[in-house]
Amino acid sequence: MQIAIRNLIKTFGKTNVLKSVSLTIESHELFFLLGPSGCGKTTLLRSIAGFYEPDGGEILFDGKVMNRVPPHERNTGMVFQNYALWPHMTVGQNVSYGLEVRKTPKAETRTRVAEALATVRMETFADRTPNQLSGGQQQRVALARALAIRPDVLLLDEPLSNLDARLRLEMRDEIRRIHESTQITTVYVTHDQKESLSLADRMAVMRDGTIEQLADPRTVYRQPSSRFVADFIGETNWFEGVVESIGETTTVRCALGSMVASGLYTLPPGTPIWIGFRPEATRLHGTLQNMFEGRLVQTNYLGDLEEYLIEAAGIRLKAFEQNPEARLPKGSAVRVGVAARDLLLLPR
Repeated sequence: MQIAIRNLIKTFGKTNVLKSVSLTIESHELFFLLGPSGCGKTTLLRSIAGFYEPDGGEILFDGKVMNRVPPHERNTGMVFQNYALWPHMTVGQNVSYGLEVRKTPKAETRTRVAEALATVRMETFADRTPNQLSGGQQQRVALARALAIRPDVLLLDEPLSNLDARLRLEMRDEIRRIHESTQITTVYVTHDQKESLSLADRMAVMRDGTIEQLADPRTVYRQPSSRFVADFIGETNWFEGVVESIGETTTVRCALGSMVASGLYTLPPGTPIWIGFRPEATRLHGTLQNMFEGRLVQTNYLGDLEEYLIEAAGIRLKAFEQNPEARLPKGSAVRVGVAARDLLLLPR
């Protein structure tokens, strides 16, 4: 099922929550809506579900306008942040609820409930009640309930936010497995960058009711369209600079000296820019295209990596070292390198 959003507008009172949003979610895609609280991602998801009626624009399923189609006629399965399981019903009864509302024959209902529970690996828990389940198990039941109706579109509203870190990792793998086995067009709302980077086929990063960038995870991370996207998806060191020359590479001048970027940039010489690089892109050993001297201000040992705060030419920068062998003493002189491919340039 392809979902097309065309110039969608949604207001609540005087607040314009969605500002002419347009995007297309392809059939079978695992698509993420990502952004900070209040950016409009949940409003967009609920508009797709039919819980909110747009104030402008269109929502189309395989070319059919859905604006005035009620939620129960859209054949979408919704998984809410709080799971929304009936506490007085068993797992099996919770999963069968949507089928009973649709007046599905009992024999088919039993078959579909069994299939859905098997898909989420909860078939042995059918007779338990939600209060007898862990948070991760409740999440699986909520997924099974959505899958039982065999939806054309699966909508997930921050489904892992109530789980601890270990369970979130486990459920990420489960969601990926379930999507690969069912191939249902899935729209997933989250503010968790790791979830989106590890699961999404494509993602839309939202800000103030608009789409800031729409791309696959690797492009969003390595080629952010703005400082907002770069800072929301991970960490970035930023400082001011000016373009010196352009060609096969772009040369820029900044407080750290002359630096080279290998991305496809069309910024003319003299353009004031932001220069950025990720902390994990730095190397404290070896030689790369961009090198500068600094002094170690602070270190944080995190097990798998060492986090350094470095001062260079009056700029404070963060650097990571994977699998550190020995701790560098505070105040040490360090030589830092950044590859040309890892340098980000944005106009300011």
